[in-house]
Amino acid sequence: MDRQDFGGRTLSSLSFPSARAVGRGAAWYRGDCHVHSVHSDGELTPEELAVRARAAGLDFIATTEHNSAAVPGVWGHLAADDFLILLGEEVTTKTGHWLALGLNPGEVVDWNHQVRDGLVDKCLDQVHRAGGLCVAAHPHAPYPSGDFMFPFLGFDAVEVWNGLWTSDRPWNADNEAALAEWGRSLAADLHMGSWRPAMGNSDTHLEGQIGIPHTVAFAEELSTEAILAAIRAGRSWIADSANVDVSFTAHADGRVAGVGERLATHGGQVEVQAAVRGVPMGTVSFHTDRGRVHRASLSGDGAGTVEWDTTAERSAFVRVEVRHPNGHVAALTNPIIFD
Repeated sequence: MDRQDFGGRTLSSLSFPSARAVGRGAAWYRGDCHVHSVHSDGELTPEELAVRARAAGLDFIATTEHNSAAVPGVWGHLAADDFLILLGEEVTTKTGHWLALGLNPGEVVDWNHQVRDGLVDKCLDQVHRAGGLCVAAHPHAPYPSGDFMFPFLGFDAVEVWNGLWTSDRPWNADNEAALAEWGRSLAADLHMGSWRPAMGNSDTHLEGQIGIPHTVAFAEELSTEAILAAIRAGRSWIADSANVDVSFTAHADGRVAGVGERLATHGGQVEVQAAVRGVPMGTVSFHTDRGRVHRASLSGDGAGTVEWDTTAERSAFVRVEVRHPNGHVAALTNPIIFD
């Protein structure tokens, strides 16, 4: 990209966060990829966001100011060996919002487009050329232009859980609709050879929102490239807090697959297992292309393991939902796919 001038300084000389942190090697990393600061319409400074993100147990966040790049010189010093900051943008178009994650320093994606002008593909291509990820944001948000009217084709992931309107209750009808829409589309998308993983982000604007919810991704390292690769592949699940943990695996004839992976079943039996922690008196349910197929309750300490058997003939995939006693989602996973 071209060098740009900021007050007599060149872009390359300014402090932007490193694209790689030391991290813990190949591991599960928790992060919130939809965050606004005082540099767009949020009430928290970048420093306050970083402090609160780390207190919430997050390993990474993404800067996603509305229709603008991350401000130079204000984020770089907040990154650390164990805390990654990705650069991004919330592209707030006239017919839906979307997240451009993994942009180059200073790069901006044009927001002035809508469904009927056919310009969105050009913008998606721009992000993909940068190695970035395009995420359909809050597809059923209850305000003008919040409803996502673009086709999901061309986007890499869908934000099925958005926390902006849920500070007092971390789940609402808009998220329920987004989850149902995404869940219904999985079978058809897999049949066509392409599917879009689910993401969860807080859409933080106010105090007390960051990390509610967040995405937990299995990445080879704590870097922008590795985190985006994990989310793109669906090697991720969503939690409403760092107190919640889900381990989800499927086993067939000695072979094991985890969330976002494919399992070769060779026509045999598949044993599915979900180990959950942090949801007292909650419920765990398994969902396939036939809808909800199994449900079990957790004990008062919030921990337990739920098992279920199937075959590839009966189930094209399986995914997990964990809910609190009031029905609000505590965690949900991307699918394990059966071949």
